[in-house]
Amino acid sequence: MFFSPLFLAIPSAATAPALIIVGVMMMSVVARIQWDDYCKAIPAFLTILIMPLAYSISDGILIGVISYVACHVVAGKFREISMTMWILAVLFVCKYIFI
Repeated sequence: MFFSPLFLAIPSAATAPALIIVGVMMMSVVARIQWDDYCKAIPAFLTILIMPLAYSISDGILIGVISYVACHVVAGKFREISMTMWILAVLFVCKYIFI
């Protein structure tokens, strides 16, 4: 709270170059996605697509987790999904249903 006025004094145009650099650094990981494995490629693609379209990183991550679990369920790869991913997917679906 103490530094809030200082941060608000920085115009949004000044933060754009930093956000571009962060975006470039995030895209370097895309080369390591296993595009041949659709159970990993589809959730990664949806995550990358939803983030800018929804103007929300958290919505992109939510869709990515939900689609990851859904793709593995459709492919019959139940054992590859950890309990944490099951719980997160259920919570995220509930978030979209109730909000």
